[in-house]
Amino acid sequence: MLRQDSNDDTENVSLFDASDDESSRTSKKMKIRHPVASFFHLFFRLGAIIVYLLCELLSSSFIACMVTIILLLSCDFWTVKNITGRLMVGLRWWNHIDDDGKSHWVFEARKELNQDKRTSSEAESRIFWLGLISCPIIWVIFAFSALFSFKLKWLAVVIMGVVLQGANLYGYIRCKVGNKNNLTSMATTYLGKQFLRQNIKDDQIS
Repeated sequence: MLRQDSNDDTENVSLFDASDDESSRTSKKMKIRHPVASFFHLFFRLGAIIVYLLCELLSSSFIACMVTIILLLSCDFWTVKNITGRLMVGLRWWNHIDDDGKSHWVFEARKELNQDKRTSSEAESRIFWLGLISCPIIWVIFAFSALFSFKLKWLAVVIMGVVLQGANLYGYIRCKVGNKNNLTSMATTYLGKQFLRQNIKDDQIS
């Protein structure tokens, strides 16, 4: 499972400043500009879920179903981490080892100047985040289901799904909102706004 270095040696850097061509500037924000990437962003992860649900109908071999699911999950992890995140939402994360042998996690976010220069559309962004968030939740549900129904042989497969898809979700959340301090700040700000809003409502009622 992925884990961050204890010294929190995390870098937040801007993605390469590639100039956008004229077609990307004039395309509509709701248009899917990368249909192939959008398709494979959902294909592997939904395929793994479908095979898991229908494995007993598709094959009587547990090994064949397990290998198929793990292959689909591995393809999904690589595709989302290296391709679809960069194309669909302008985010990318990875790990590298420096000359001293120290591990560094790097989280990139493309800096977009204005609406016309966006290389990704709102439709792609919704597809990306919907698939990225919903599928790990489904695998968590599968994990509890396998545990409570005593299907222990499937538990390792389900945990693999939780780990791989959860790792991508965590990485892209870090890319989107920044470092851990920003995550804490966002949570504190949100709770503060909710508390203030509730107090204002109570004052108005009284």
